Amino acid sequence: MSIIDILAGIEEVEPTPILVAPHPVLRQKARAVAEEDMTQIRAALPGMFSAMYKAPGIGLAAPQVGLSLRLIIIDLADRSKEESPAPLVLINPEILETSETTSPRQEGCLSLPNQFAEVERPDVVKVRYLDLNGSVVEREEDGLLGTCIQHEIDHLEGKLFVDHLTTLKRNMIMRRLNKEQKRRH
Repeated sequence: MSIIDILAGIEEVEPTPILVAPHPVLRQKARAVAEEDMTQIRAALPGMFSAMYKAPGIGLAAPQVGLSLRLIIIDLADRSKEESPAPLVLINPEILETSETTSPRQEGCLSLPNQFAEVERPDVVKVRYLDLNGSVVEREEDGLLGTCIQHEIDHLEGKLFVDHLTTLKRNMIMRRLNKEQKRRH
């Protein structure tokens, strides 16, 4: 199964519900994907992509949809442009190294809807993961993709972007999120 197969007819796929903080699954360390999990992964991917696109977002980790597995998806493509990068599926991603230099970048999260803050992260990240075919891939990324990879891998460790903030900023965001959630229900 290729990424093209997964995204075929994605408009008709029911999006998988995205968990919102403080859901406990978001704070659990996800387990490694084993060979016997691949059928479940392939079945989950269309709903994950649908949820990410509908939100809209650029990345989603399996724990955000209640699957405590080391799986992330990323799509930075501008669909209005022909020369867009293909969406990424990273299975069992691990950070091999990061640069010593860091930069702040505005981050948000689909599990913390409408909440944003500047997060300081390494400028460059080198990552190893398995693709959908089970092949080992190593890549070095910077910019938005590098930040997104680090953000999504944090989810696999039970971390949210607010964990990189001061206690004061984190508490402000969580209070705001709580108020919004109460207003909606």
